[in-house]
Amino acid sequence: MPDIAGTMAQFARSPLTAVLGPTNTGKTHLAVERMCGHSSGMMGFPLRLLAREVYDRVAGMKGPAQVALITGEEKIVPPGARYFLCTAESMPIGRQAGTANEGLADYAFVALDEAQLGADPERGHVFTDRLLRARGREETMILGSASIGRVVKALVPDAEIIGRPRFSTLSYAGAKKLSRLPKRSAIVAFSAEEVYAVAEMLRRFRGGAAVVMGALSPRTRNAQVQMFLNGEVDYLVATDAIGMGLNLDVAHVAFASLRKYDGRRTRRLTVAEMAQIAGRAGRHHQDGTFGSLGHEDGDAAFTPEEIEAIEAHRFPPVEQLFWRNGTPRTDRLDHLISDLEQKPERPELRAAPEAVDLAVLRRLADDPLVIDRARGRKQVERLWAACGLPDFQKLGAEHHARAVSRIWRFLSEGTGHIPRDWFAQQIARLDSVQGDIDTLSGRIAAARTWSYIAHRADWLAHPAEMAERTRALEEKLSDALHAALTQRFVDRRTTVLLRDIGQSAANLPVEIEQDGTVCVDGETIGRLDGFRFSVDPATRHQDRKMLLAAAERRLGRILRVKADELLGAPDTDFALMDEAGQAPGISWKGDPVATLHGGPALLTPEIRLDRALLAMGQDVQKQVAARLAAWMDAQKEKHLLPLTRMVASSADPEVPAVVRAVFAQLADAGGVIARTELDSALGHLDKDQRHLLRRAGIDIGVLDIYHPGLLKPGAARWRAALLAARLGKPCLPLPGPGLTLIPAGEKPEQMGARIAGFRGFGEQMLRIDMAERMARTAHEAIARNEAFTAQSPQIVSLGLSENAFLQLMRLAGFRAVEAPAEGGPNWAFRGRQKARTHQQHPGREKRGAPAQGKPRNDRGPRPAASSGPAPTGNHAFAGLAELLGRNG
Repeated sequence: MPDIAGTMAQFARSPLTAVLGPTNTGKTHLAVERMCGHSSGMMGFPLRLLAREVYDRVAGMKGPAQVALITGEEKIVPPGARYFLCTAESMPIGRQAGTANEGLADYAFVALDEAQLGADPERGHVFTDRLLRARGREETMILGSASIGRVVKALVPDAEIIGRPRFSTLSYAGAKKLSRLPKRSAIVAFSAEEVYAVAEMLRRFRGGAAVVMGALSPRTRNAQVQMFLNGEVDYLVATDAIGMGLNLDVAHVAFASLRKYDGRRTRRLTVAEMAQIAGRAGRHHQDGTFGSLGHEDGDAAFTPEEIEAIEAHRFPPVEQLFWRNGTPRTDRLDHLISDLEQKPERPELRAAPEAVDLAVLRRLADDPLVIDRARGRKQVERLWAACGLPDFQKLGAEHHARAVSRIWRFLSEGTGHIPRDWFAQQIARLDSVQGDIDTLSGRIAAARTWSYIAHRADWLAHPAEMAERTRALEEKLSDALHAALTQRFVDRRTTVLLRDIGQSAANLPVEIEQDGTVCVDGETIGRLDGFRFSVDPATRHQDRKMLLAAAERRLGRILRVKADELLGAPDTDFALMDEAGQAPGISWKGDPVATLHGGPALLTPEIRLDRALLAMGQDVQKQVAARLAAWMDAQKEKHLLPLTRMVASSADPEVPAVVRAVFAQLADAGGVIARTELDSALGHLDKDQRHLLRRAGIDIGVLDIYHPGLLKPGAARWRAALLAARLGKPCLPLPGPGLTLIPAGEKPEQMGARIAGFRGFGEQMLRIDMAERMARTAHEAIARNEAFTAQSPQIVSLGLSENAFLQLMRLAGFRAVEAPAEGGPNWAFRGRQKARTHQQHPGREKRGAPAQGKPRNDRGPRPAASSGPAPTGNHAFAGLAELLGRNG
């Protein structure tokens, strides 16, 4: 801080002092200190945001009861307030000429900040008027750039001008790409679209940025700036509003462009404007830098002359300020317009371009109703006040004039108040936090209009109530806008991870929640399912690698703990993965840990650990693989014991070679095989050798040879999974547990059912043990000299269709009796025939089943033709590899 006491001594000798100099010279701080030393005071600022910032500071020094804030949309005026912080337009400096209240408000101290804005075409006339008329009873200060020194001295000859050196050095740092900007940088753009685009890119590269624009409400702006000040984000993207005295901890200012639209045309910034913005870098005694965004020859490139002027704080002097009559006559409408269009007499002043308020007034002056009602000083003043309603929504003079006309009609009729219900209705229309950033910004702009009106006590019957409602609405919308800005432009997760790059993994806490969610310093980066880490699905594609790398660096210790937990887990924590369409594998607590692949034999598949486990040490991998193999051995003992015994018998030298061959072929087929596949081998077995098979629990049926224990659901699942592993194909769908009869379905369903122990009979598939039972029942019926038909209780209870029944009988070796006796058997067992191609011979008619009790005219009994699908292959695994090749 400068020597304020020494400077104050200079002020004591002069009632009006102009403190001029570049940014970061402590001008505003000095004025605040001076004001607080007086019994009362008022300061005017260019921005509502800046007025609010200084209000908070002074309220902290003097107490809220002594400090007032007056802006267009916000008025906090405690009774007996002595210190007023205002926007320049809202400074209560006096009334129009010729009125009963003519004269200046009485304050001991008055200061105007950023007085060089008198050269601004849009608002310059306001600052010029305050520079010329706003005076403190005991002391007045004009704060601004050194470029207005000459014109201030000409307009206010009695002003003492004091220069202020900058506390820190400001130097040019060249052009930098966005990804190369240093931390604590502010990027300045000149349109909302450009601000959004830069912030989006910073979110991708650096985790996000705070956003500051002049249109933001103080609440939204403060929330955004607080993220920057707290270090939640390291970058700030702003419009040129950042140049108007907002004090931020910025080390570098990067210009995204050097051209702006000033309301009339797109032009290059003046060197003074560049310096005003660049001067935000380096606060107090900390040096700052500025530069452009992109390349040295880009749109934001500085010329050598501009760089030298900014670094040396030397700018062309301002020769003229914009002026408009600040005390127009209000006795008649034409006098008011005439005075507002008056030309200045002094050469240091130039007529201001037509402002929005005057443009609206001129349009309303053409309305006969307005002319009729605007009679007398009071009504003219009221009309001029209505025209001063700011165009917060930037609708343009024509559209804004229609809105003002509606307000004026209320003010000029009846009680002269805007109807309470109508006003409340306008507020209610904005009471929604839905929508994107632009939608919320638009609602806030509209809310500012109603907030401005609500703070005009003479416009409403219940101004305090409506002011509170508009305040609550603006706060609600501001919070929603802050949330929307943060959601769109801040990725705290990326910020956290980037901050830790190159550092020890222990620097940031890693937590695994109950559902497997992985959090780093409270930010979700993904999910851990077993040992498999998956990136948060909401993550953008370009961020995936970074999150995977972060997980790899931090999860090693946690995965080792999980591996130890797996090694000590009970068998009940593991399960076979055999979902149809998926590769067979093993899960632990529901999470995949390994897949099964073809091994030396059906019962000895290769166990391949999940890729997530491959990142662990070799010793851990071996231990996990051994634990899974032990679990598999236990499952084989539990579900596939008959099959393991077949394998053992096939290698037992005590078993006759011909029987070992049968065991080997049956084991290779998974313990279920069609009788036709083993007919040749069975033909070489004597009675004792067949007895060995039966002693092993093998059922030698007329259609299939199998072990009944391998038809159980658990055994069927394991046999199907092991077969899929051997073929390197996905698992097939299996029939549900407990089913004995199912529809044939599509090919995959048929093959899955065949593996599970079903056989196809036309449009239906019957479990093979039930098919053998029906074949035995048919033999028993013949032995009892009884008929056996599709209507027999055993067949009906199964639900077997007539076509399926006829196919079952034919395949089991039965032939229909040509002319069965009344109540006698209608089938004769002729033995199974060799499998043959099912095709119709030319000239031969298709024969059907005999009608019950009716003779046939052909040469002998024939099997009934099937009207359903052709039977599936006889071998449980027959054609399966080809099928899986087509469907896998």
